Amino acid sequence: MESSQENLFDQAMSRYQAGADAAEILPLFIQITEAAPRQSAGWTCLAWLQLLCEQPEEALRSARFAVKLNPQDPQARINLSLALLETDSKGVRDHIQVVQQVLTMAPEVSDDLKGALEDGMQRRPGWKALEKVKTWLNL
Repeated sequence: MESSQENLFDQAMSRYQAGADAAEILPLFIQITEAAPRQSAGWTCLAWLQLLCEQPEEALRSARFAVKLNPQDPQARINLSLALLETDSKGVRDHIQVVQQVLTMAPEVSDDLKGALEDGMQRRPGWKALEKVKTWLNL
């Protein structure tokens, strides 16, 4: 069962990376998180897709769960920061500071984060919250 979930995750990621629309991939990640609720990567991806589809309340729930499962994941923290900004919630600074600490201790992750942020800007042009986070992180 676990390998079929990994396979579904890999297939969904491949489709996304090939340029599939976020709204098309979103149901797959809902299915992935329902089948493997303790997999932080699934929740991180789901939150990102929900943000791209302008579902900030749903993204906030997913991102909070992703951070709870893996507090050191900088992408999960970025997603949570974005969802907090888009829902006018408090706590953004704390998550940005954690991402900055991770980038200081593991600078090799900055290229992946830059790529994700650029992807977000292309898929959702004019995304104000993402522009703020990108500036704060100096990426």
